[in-house]
Amino acid sequence: MSVEMSKPVPRPGILDIATYVPGKEHAPGVVRVYKLSSNETPLGASPKAIEAFKASAGNLERYPDGQAYELREAIASVHGLNPANILCGNGSDELLGLLCHVYLGPGDEGIITEHGFLVYKIQIMGAGATPVVAKEKDHTVDVDAILAAVTGKTKIVFIANPGNPTGTYIPVSEIRRLQAGLPKHVILVLDAAYAEYVRRNDYEAGIEVVSSNANVVMTRTFSKVYGLAALRVGWIYAPAEIIDALNRVRGPFNMNAPAIAAGAVAIRDQSFVQEAVSFNQMWIEKLTSAFEAIGLVVTPSVANFVLIHFPDVDGKRATDADEFLTSRGYILRAVRGYGFPNSLRMSIGPEEANRGVIEALGEFMGRKA
Repeated sequence: MSVEMSKPVPRPGILDIATYVPGKEHAPGVVRVYKLSSNETPLGASPKAIEAFKASAGNLERYPDGQAYELREAIASVHGLNPANILCGNGSDELLGLLCHVYLGPGDEGIITEHGFLVYKIQIMGAGATPVVAKEKDHTVDVDAILAAVTGKTKIVFIANPGNPTGTYIPVSEIRRLQAGLPKHVILVLDAAYAEYVRRNDYEAGIEVVSSNANVVMTRTFSKVYGLAALRVGWIYAPAEIIDALNRVRGPFNMNAPAIAAGAVAIRDQSFVQEAVSFNQMWIEKLTSAFEAIGLVVTPSVANFVLIHFPDVDGKRATDADEFLTSRGYILRAVRGYGFPNSLRMSIGPEEANRGVIEALGEFMGRKA
């Protein structure tokens, strides 16, 4: 005899998923607040992209282009790609979710790394599959650990390169070694959200690897260096068969028209991008040196944030520093959920915020930077 339920119940596994908690935004009682918790660019969006966004307001009664043709063409032109291999979405988060929805199910496994982006685990579990964690080495993706974690149930592998919240990366030679070691039916997802910031000769975001393999995809975002986080613009570059599968289940109008217009203009304004990258590189170096000078440990970063590690001493731990900084209007990101209970992640902010954090942490540590 069946038992009648008294209320709707999610399918098994959904309530086991830990809700994603974004970085805090407010510091009660503080007049001037600097939000350095979400890796947003301090330079904002390209003025040309802002104008394109404003211009789109005259046609809000119309549905957007369901194929995001203008945006795909712009991305393809800048990166030298075939637009047929590009799919745009409501942030790269949507595209990561689509990959799991299409390629995972109960009984399958998806591999993530020890300090990887929390959304990977959420999406794997949301598809009814099981997340498998591969250890990292020195806060960096470990290819051997990933390959050792592969089983007959593995269907997908997620790596962020550069990593978040670590800011570390692995060279393209390691990406190729990872792909070569995976079964041909396993999809390797290269999340290159911070690729524009990397200035290393041995780094490649994933375009070359995707172009030469049938089981690799690369995701990118406009939320970081392009400054369009509010519009949620992401894209994926993938083999035609994977693009076709994702297109069959995505929403028919998954992007809004202002986002398409602004994104198409933003990616073509590469001089603005280079200005943002140069500003970021200067402050990554300055902040790292300053924090190390006051006795803190910083994981070397190639992205637009730094991971700061605090002493395991009463009154000097990350929770103490977080409270101290917040009281002065500087909001950093606690990263306990990423496996760093005694660390804070700081996004590169405007000059006055960066200098303010240096001064505040010098006071906190009892040392002058």
